[in-house]
Amino acid sequence: MGKSAGHNAVDGLQKRLTDYAIGLSYGALPQDTMHAAKVRVIDTLAALAGGFDGEPCRIARKMAARMQDADGVTIFGTTGKTTPDMAAFVNGTTARYVELNDVYHWPGSAGGHPSDVVMPILGVAEHARASGRDLIAAVVLAYEIYLRLSDAIGKRPFDCANYACLAVAAASARLMGLTRAQLADAMSMAIVPNIVLRQVRTGHLSMWKAVTAGHAGKAGVFAAMLAREGMNAPHLPFEGKSGWCDHVAGKRVQLDVMGGNGVSFKILDTLIKPRSSCATTISSILAAEKVAPALKNRIADVQRVTVEVYETAKTGMGTGEHHWNPDSRETADHSIPYVVAAALLDGTVTPKQFDAAHLHSPDLRALLAKIEVVANDEFTHAYEKLPVVHRTRVNVVTHSGERFTGEAGGDQGDLSQPKSDAQIAQKFLGVTEEFLGTARAKAMLERLWKLDGLENVAEIPTGFVKS
Repeated sequence: MGKSAGHNAVDGLQKRLTDYAIGLSYGALPQDTMHAAKVRVIDTLAALAGGFDGEPCRIARKMAARMQDADGVTIFGTTGKTTPDMAAFVNGTTARYVELNDVYHWPGSAGGHPSDVVMPILGVAEHARASGRDLIAAVVLAYEIYLRLSDAIGKRPFDCANYACLAVAAASARLMGLTRAQLADAMSMAIVPNIVLRQVRTGHLSMWKAVTAGHAGKAGVFAAMLAREGMNAPHLPFEGKSGWCDHVAGKRVQLDVMGGNGVSFKILDTLIKPRSSCATTISSILAAEKVAPALKNRIADVQRVTVEVYETAKTGMGTGEHHWNPDSRETADHSIPYVVAAALLDGTVTPKQFDAAHLHSPDLRALLAKIEVVANDEFTHAYEKLPVVHRTRVNVVTHSGERFTGEAGGDQGDLSQPKSDAQIAQKFLGVTEEFLGTARAKAMLERLWKLDGLENVAEIPTGFVKS
């Protein structure tokens, strides 16, 4: 293992995160936090299985195949191996592609998809021959860094994948057994050269929307690998004259409160998705699903559809011509008009509703033109307080004068509702049985529920090969 090439000046935020990362251990985690980490690993692997055949995922695997490493990290779904950083790129991209992984919303926070950290960290755990307990602690650590920064910084023009990059670097350094100085260097080499702009999620979206997660994971793992070899990192990365806080985040933060010692861990506040779509479209899907049975074989009779949502959903997923004219899966799964039209036509929304046949369906396009999205002040208020409620109402009027309404939010079905272990298992098996076969999918699920008992997490990728 390499040694640090110099004595870096360490700033306040860097020291805070380093001390926290070094100090957090599996033994300090409450039972509910450990269980939440298992659930996020299970849920992310389900998302990976669902996204495996996506075009950017195939491209990433093709790239990785040119960088084979027999002693490296598994490309999930295959028996091939590549370098730890390239595996983070492939596996992170694949888990993100199908929009099934968890999401975070907290009033005033930047939000994000903290599960972007899971596959890169799992790869490093395989590389380090780490135990299931080591992996659980690393996942909790990465979530805590990601989400505390998301809360502290709030909405900015850069993408939340930047938090994933930093969190992966810290968690990877812990799994690799790096020193305090090396861990600080890893975070510096993650945050200084890797700034992802929110342009990746603006307007007509490209396949890079999913690739952003893989790119962030790759950069975080690579930073830890460099630190392990003794690469000297930039001084004062957060608070220096040209540092991240002033020039990217736009503010100085201290992170006085973090999980542990009686403070709840933020991983408990992330939300498990019940549908394969952007989080701020899911309530629209759930509401439209309640109307769909009444319109079966009668879609041509629909005169207009009004979707009432909270302001954030209206602004982000129901404003702009691209939401009525999606030209890619990436734009469609971020479009309220599209997912409502698909749900009214097919009764629900799964990954299949974003295939080429649906994207170019004349019936779906005709229905899209009849959909209006409006903000409801009451729904906005419910979204901006705790507990967060994602309220939506879909109103359909037919040419014959009939009116149908479907509502979601709170006790009528909500993204924020906690998911039972049975629901987690149902989601996992529903996606992975086709990928692994029924027997292997059930065996994998049983193994993952016992993650804390694994001596070597390398058992996981060897059993997660596509049939």
